[in-house]
Amino acid sequence: MAEDVGSLLGVPPETVLRVSAKDGNNIEAVLEAVVRKVPPPKADEEAPLRALVFDSHYDSYKGVITYVRVVEGKLTANESIHLMSTGVDVKPIEVGIFAPMLKPVPGLAAGEVGYVATGLKTVHDARVGDTITSTARPAQYPLPGYRTPKPMVFAGIYPAEADDYQSLREALDKLQLNDASLTFQPETSQALGFGFRAGFLGLFHMEIIQERLEREYDLDMVFTAPTVAYEVMMHDGATKIVASPADLPDESLIAEIREPWMNIEIITPTDFYGPIMDLVTKRRGTYKSQEYPAPHRVQLNFEIPLSEIIIDFFDELKSRTRGYASLDYQFAEYRADELQKLEILVNGEPVDALAVIVHEKDAYHKGQRFITKLKALIPRQLFDVAIQASSGGRIISRANVKATRKDVLAKCYGGDISRKKKLLEKQKKGKKRLKMIGNVEIPQEAFMAVLRLEEE
Repeated sequence: MAEDVGSLLGVPPETVLRVSAKDGNNIEAVLEAVVRKVPPPKADEEAPLRALVFDSHYDSYKGVITYVRVVEGKLTANESIHLMSTGVDVKPIEVGIFAPMLKPVPGLAAGEVGYVATGLKTVHDARVGDTITSTARPAQYPLPGYRTPKPMVFAGIYPAEADDYQSLREALDKLQLNDASLTFQPETSQALGFGFRAGFLGLFHMEIIQERLEREYDLDMVFTAPTVAYEVMMHDGATKIVASPADLPDESLIAEIREPWMNIEIITPTDFYGPIMDLVTKRRGTYKSQEYPAPHRVQLNFEIPLSEIIIDFFDELKSRTRGYASLDYQFAEYRADELQKLEILVNGEPVDALAVIVHEKDAYHKGQRFITKLKALIPRQLFDVAIQASSGGRIISRANVKATRKDVLAKCYGGDISRKKKLLEKQKKGKKRLKMIGNVEIPQEAFMAVLRLEEE
């Protein structure tokens, strides 16, 4: 038993604590045994300061409070510190330990865990995983393993009412104080007006932000369909990261488009082997390997594009396995494929918020389904509204929303036919002029229609 526990903890078996039943009732005996059996961390207090930031939160009075483990050296409250990845220098307001509440102390030595109240106004300056060192005597190298959080899923956030734009900006700024992985920048859409393009670590992160904006700040918003970041290689050799399909350069300038691929692991009962294989292969996934961690359990390993799993893949997986399957995914690489932009035109004008990047073989079918759904969602106007799907430089699908016709002959109770013809001709000219200047209001449901395409 000690060997098994030791292997899990990564420590020698002889250091694993053995506590008898009678000792288990005496908490002091247990704690003494822990101190005696568990070796203290080995660290050099004389080396330059290196402390790992493993968590942080924002305090209204003390700024960003970082939770640190001092790996080498000493950390004191009266000494200026330097955050190595962000390059920020600051003098701590307070240094302390958890006892279990925050308790100020003169300093922390190597091997100790505590907190540092930095006074910084944003968690972007003190990221989790960063290394803190001394400004006067800095360490030569940071602690290994730190990587800057990289957004993988992007979506547009627009206020339902244009007057709420400033409230939405303030709410996102406040959320960013506690969540450094949330990124956003202003964006303008022809259909939705002013809003923001936000980046998230994943779809679950996006749902959390959406819920917080609605519950904590009482905002009514429109979230566009989530997309991923594509890597675009230009003919001149330059590489561009495109987070929004509307920002994709002209096709004549593009050498290739690369999309992010993920390594996914699905653990499921063996009864659902077939439905899962069918689900993944339909979404351009490729089979890698399989393992059997337990009887009647199988772990299936696949590679699949991130764009295929961010919308409804997990829901479909749970439905096909009656909720028994579990999913884990990690970024693998950017991989080139035959991708192109699917654009929606309403009355000849492209709607940037409805543009998506799809695989070439799926463009025609997705365009047709999208146009069919939009035809049912867009309300009828006093003139015909043409809805078109364009991909690869050509129109691949079209539908017309028929005009509502006003009965201009209702006031004619007879008389000369020329009077009726004159009224109909006047109506025809009016509709032609209205079509030139009229605007089509696209309902919010249309922007999420792409999410339900796979259900059909």
